[in-house]
Amino acid sequence: MTSPGRTERLVLPGVLTAGQAAETVAGIAAVQRADGAIPWFRGHHLDPWDHVEAAMALDAAGEHARAEAAYRWLAVHQLPDGSWYAAYADGDAARPTDRSRESNFCAYAAVGVWHHYLSTRDESFAERMWPVVARAIGWVLALQQPGGQIGWKREPDGTVVPDALLTGSASIYQSLRCALALAEHRGEPQPDWELAAGWLGHAVRQHPERFLDKSRYSMDWYYPVLGGALRGAAAEERIAAGWDRFVVPGLGVRCVVPNPWVTGGESAELALALWALGDTGRAVDILQWIQHLRADGGLYWTGYVFEDDAVWPREQTAWTAGSLLLAVAALGGDKPTATVFDGESLPRGLEPRCC
Repeated sequence: MTSPGRTERLVLPGVLTAGQAAETVAGIAAVQRADGAIPWFRGHHLDPWDHVEAAMALDAAGEHARAEAAYRWLAVHQLPDGSWYAAYADGDAARPTDRSRESNFCAYAAVGVWHHYLSTRDESFAERMWPVVARAIGWVLALQQPGGQIGWKREPDGTVVPDALLTGSASIYQSLRCALALAEHRGEPQPDWELAAGWLGHAVRQHPERFLDKSRYSMDWYYPVLGGALRGAAAEERIAAGWDRFVVPGLGVRCVVPNPWVTGGESAELALALWALGDTGRAVDILQWIQHLRADGGLYWTGYVFEDDAVWPREQTAWTAGSLLLAVAALGGDKPTATVFDGESLPRGLEPRCC
């Protein structure tokens, strides 16, 4: 098990002790395969976004070698065009279970790579991963639409799905800014990325009509804040407008309304978004509430159906635990985690002046 001494930064009263944090980190590590892949749980599939989320949590806990192994898996299994498949059978790249390729899944590698570099200051890692990030971002931006939003995915036959998801595009906005930070660090100017980030951020902030209507989902509510596109009064107003609709006091955050189902991942992500706005009190409250999802062994159940008093589904996902650890790390002042989520120190791109 991970030593509690390595997880002191993940202590948060009412949420995690050092020992509990170590247990959670060890739970994620136990899911990781020898090749570095981190599936949802053993026997289930891996998707690139959640794989990176779990790797970031390992870095926040000081498990840098394990995190690097996760990024090495991405580098080895990146497709020639810069993308990754949407799902792999328990991390087995020889057996993709979903051959579509989703834009936000592929972009998120940039967030993880920049987070790992900030955690380790390993220049050789940055050099090795720069081509991986550059190819991934190039593939993603080929899906950008005239309004700035990013098309959802390519189908297995390569057909573009131009419809855009607000959650996905908000996540890609964060990814683009991390990619730009890496580019600046390496002295590799990317003016096209700057323009793309500016247009994308503008679309997320000002043009909800450019995205598919997924307003029933809590992620569409808070992701413009979590991804950094919204800050200040506009972000606070957005959070306030959806609070009573999505938040179940004492239990967590609904995944989708009106379903009586709270989920750990969405709850931890909302806590991280609240932290980014300086609302640490409510962020801590939410993280305390979802401790009812903590399972023996330190991982967390994905969700809870409160009308039936039932854990559902009966799965403990590495990414749920990872999102909680990242929220705790940010609240605890972990600088790399704060940097990629606070939105203050990342490049903003070039904002459009019209439209």
